[in-house]
Amino acid sequence: MAQLRDGFQSRLGFVLAASGAAVGLGNIWGFPTQAANHGGGAFLLVYFIVIFFLALPALYTELYLGHKAQANPVKALRQAWQEQAPQVGAAAGYLGLAGAIVMLSFYSIVAGWMLAYALEPIASFFGFTTVSAFLHTDSMARNFVFTPLMLILTASIILKGVKSGIETWSRRLMPMLLVLLVVLIAYIATLDGASEGFAAYLVPDFSQILDPGLIIAAMGQAFFSLSLGVGCMMIYGSYLQPDANLPRLTASVALLDTGVAFLAGLLIIPAIYVAQHNGVQVFSDGKLVGEGQLIFAILPQLFNTMGEIGLLVGLLFFVLMSIASLTSTISSTEIPVAFLVENHQVERKKATFLVSLTVLAASSLIIFNFDWLFGLVIMVLTQYQLPLMGLFYFITVGWLWRRGNQLNEAASGMRYWFAQYIRYVCPILMTAVFANVAFG
Repeated sequence: MAQLRDGFQSRLGFVLAASGAAVGLGNIWGFPTQAANHGGGAFLLVYFIVIFFLALPALYTELYLGHKAQANPVKALRQAWQEQAPQVGAAAGYLGLAGAIVMLSFYSIVAGWMLAYALEPIASFFGFTTVSAFLHTDSMARNFVFTPLMLILTASIILKGVKSGIETWSRRLMPMLLVLLVVLIAYIATLDGASEGFAAYLVPDFSQILDPGLIIAAMGQAFFSLSLGVGCMMIYGSYLQPDANLPRLTASVALLDTGVAFLAGLLIIPAIYVAQHNGVQVFSDGKLVGEGQLIFAILPQLFNTMGEIGLLVGLLFFVLMSIASLTSTISSTEIPVAFLVENHQVERKKATFLVSLTVLAASSLIIFNFDWLFGLVIMVLTQYQLPLMGLFYFITVGWLWRRGNQLNEAASGMRYWFAQYIRYVCPILMTAVFANVAFG
């Protein structure tokens, strides 16, 4: 029953946990490169508009589904579709469940890389050259050491439940992440070349503002950066008190997540230009390099040019990345764990063990077939499942869920117009994102 479920004990605890779920490598790694390659300040402006008009309603919709049902995504979506086709809702819930496992399977590998890179400066400082080489050299052995380590870290928090595990650790990790971001920005800002990076990031190139490529990139980034589409926000919404102020909480989570993405840009883009000033090649075909090449090649090269202080800066940066990874793996792991606990009455400890074992098996499959499977898994999840599930949530809340759905019952004033916006406009915008991300 709902009153027997574990849950968040404070508004701040929820906001930090949900923001932690949303704040991931996409914010700190993907967002800055997208911004730099799509008109800097022009991209930021479009991104903020898209957050307000598409990502914020999508976040509200997913939180709303979980909050009203006070249940995991499979139960919540079955309930939402109860009057039409409960099996369709349940199937979508299971698809989200599978998506969470798939996301964890590759995310845990990448999170393991972050952890390895965080430990490398320590090994270098103490002169452990063999260990240092192992930590920063890509290998199957390193993957099989650090992927399970990340799974164990995640499981140790999930084991303690929502209040004692997720909420407590989110209260610790998110402030650490914000402090590290600000400290690193302040230091990078003092270095030669940083001012050029700030200009590239913050000064709008308004000639690009109506570029379809920029608009679609901003729409895709806004949606993905809020961790929507696999049920993370739905399960967190279900742990809120029934009388929680959902619109205000939704705005708080979106604001914090967007703030972290913005700060990440203030760190990464100037750091890239500092690297260029120090002789590191950062452009390829006129575009700033992104993804793995940025994080695991250019930035470590930059830290190497800084001498002794570079060890500390590298350590802090990859600790930051490890925290961002961990807050995301926690939320994704809670989805299948909650499903096993609530739908199959499995004890939380056993459920956490079973989920971690399943993810380790899936991660191992990817590690053994890395060259072709890693990119494929990420593409299928981010380009197809996430936007389609977002579209499904809009249709569910806007058109199909009647019982207990205040969006469509006795709505008046702003609530009425918001309900119509969810029903008519959001599905069209979401379809446009999917079409352009998947087929563009």
